[in-house]
Parts: sequence; C-alpha cells; structure tokens
Amino acid sequence: MNFGIDDLPVRDELRGKSPYGAPQLDVPVRLNTNENPYPLPEPLVERIAERVREAARGLNRYPDRDAVELRTELAKYLTRTGGHRVGPENVWAANGSNEVIQQFLQAFGGPGRTAIGFEPSYSMHALIARGTGTGWISGPRGADFTIDVAAAEKAVAGHRPDVVFVTTPNNPTGNAVPADTVLALYEAAQAVKPTMVVVDEAYVEFSHGASLLPLLEGRPHLVVSRTMSKAFGAAGLRLGYLAAHPAVVDALQLVRLPYHLSAITQVTALAALEHTDTLLGYVEQLKSERDRLVGELRAIGCDVTESDANFVQFGRFEDSHDAWRRILDRGVLVRDNGVPGWLRVTAGTPAENDAFLDAVRDLKKEQEQSG
Repeated sequence: MNFGIDDLPVRDELRGKSPYGAPQLDVPVRLNTNENPYPLPEPLVERIAERVREAARGLNRYPDRDAVELRTELAKYLTRTGGHRVGPENVWAANGSNEVIQQFLQAFGGPGRTAIGFEPSYSMHALIARGTGTGWISGPRGADFTIDVAAAEKAVAGHRPDVVFVTTPNNPTGNAVPADTVLALYEAAQAVKPTMVVVDEAYVEFSHGASLLPLLEGRPHLVVSRTMSKAFGAAGLRLGYLAAHPAVVDALQLVRLPYHLSAITQVTALAALEHTDTLLGYVEQLKSERDRLVGELRAIGCDVTESDANFVQFGRFEDSHDAWRRILDRGVLVRDNGVPGWLRVTAGTPAENDAFLDAVRDLKKEQEQSG
C-alpha cells in the first residue's frame, strides 16, 4: 500500500506543495546556497568555545527568554553600520530570519489576511505565508527584474494586503531596490489601511549602496529584517533578527515560543559580534569576487543581472536546467532556481570562482559548436 502526505488530513493549501530546499550534491565546488565560503577565523572559533563552555555550566536553567544582551549587541551593530540609531527595544531575534518572518506573519498575517511579494523573490516568504494560513499574492516585476512602482502601487491598492514584502538585495536576482521605491510602496500601502511593510535585507552587507534602515524613522509600520547567515559566515548558527518600532517587537513576543533562542545560540552569536570587523573584511573580499564574476560572465557572453548580493544571476539559456546539468558535469554546483532562462551562482573563493568560470566557458563553447 502506497501511503503519502496527500493521504493525511493536511490543510488544503499545503496539498501538492514541495518543501523549500536546494540539492546538496557531493561535488568539488558548491556554489548554490549563498553560503559564505570562508570558515570562521580561529580566534573566533576559540572565543565561541570559551563562551559555550561558560554557558554549558548553566544549561540546567532556561536561557534569557528575551535575549537582552544579544539584542543590545545587535542594536549596536546596526547603529554602527546601518546609518540609523537603533536600541535594544527596536530589535528582535530568532532562529534564522525565516523564524523571524514566521513570527511576524503569526502576529500580522494568518487566516483571513494576505501578504504580497514581488516575484521572482525569496520563495520562503510565500511558503511561510502558506504555513501560517496567510493568503499569498504574487506581485509584478519588470522584465529586468526591477519593481515597476506604478504596477506595484496598483497591485497594493487592488489587493489591499495586510503585509508587503520587499527583498533588497533581491534573491534570486541580486538587484537592490531603491529607497524611493520602498517609500512609494509604504505610502501606497498606508493609504489603503494600516499595513506592515517588511524590507528583507538578508544580503545588504554585500550591497554597493546603503541599508534602508534609516527609513524606519517615523514609520511604525516598517520593518527591516536581517540575518547572520551570510555576512557573518554563520549559516549553521541560525540567527536572524529585525529592527522595528518597539510596538512591533512587543507584538512578536505574543507569538514567540517560550525560550525560543537557546543559551548556546545566544552566546555563539555574541562571540561572532565581537569579531564583526574581521568578518566584514571577508565580506569585502566576496564583494570583489562578486564583481569579478559579473565582469567575467559578461565577457564570456552571458547576460547578467546587476548584483548587490553575494551571488550573481546569469543566463540566458534556452534550457536552464540543461545548462545547470552541464555545469554540474564539470564539478560545479550552481542553483537552478526556477527563473526561466537563468541560473544563480554564489560568489565563492577565487579558486572556486575560477572553476565555475571555466565550466561556463566550456558550456558556451559547446553551445556555439552545436548551434
């Protein structure tokens, strides 16, 4: 007897859906999940060990359920790097930015409410919306993957969403959203009804431009979400956070699970924040490599979307999955993320990027010979 998920009494909106994920294949070069390729520096590893050892002595007790010390240090980091003063009362943290978004939609979405995002964009926004019973609306993007302000304003006015997601730099396309666009969408949303607007800045440390954190001033319905997975090279830590009006933080505490951030997670994140300058130095190296990838791919003959992230979207291919497979055959794993004609590659180490570029050159030669 074959018995599967659809034979269970799961909610109707979950039937026929696929979980989020990227294939992890055993190949020499993996550039498909936007991870930071540089291991944590040894002094930081030692500091983590010290902090964890100290915390382990108190694991018989629950952790600080409000993560006050961590939120204080995250606020200092945002204030120093984001161009806007942020206090601990403005910051909330959870197990990865996905849990931050989940808690947010538990508080401001849910049955009978809707959220809109401008796709292609980060697919977890739609998946988390579905998981929280929030209706999902796919808003428009232009052919160049930018947000057409007039079309987006029309979508907001017509659908009257409760939550608006703006991802900048956008994943999977890599392009940043101008502050004027975010402001226009914020005003359009508030003109309909009080509406929460989430600016997802998971990749902002890699951007050529500045954070949109200063837009929080005077806008209590605006939220900026972040992660330590990318710039801090801590994807395995699972630590995300947001900055918002204190009332938003109060609302999230209504839905968070008790003691949701373990003591180990909190002290590990605190150790990483002690080494911010070193970790941001790696970010500068990756930005340089990202820009090199853009230039080299264009020289090879690829179309490339402007990137402010630690990855590059490139194409165009008649059959993007076939192109993905041919690159994989050369030992390099990139992401086929479902955007027709395009693939996405994470900026890796110089050697990893060289291997990727060689694979694309070989692919181009094959296509020219067969065409």
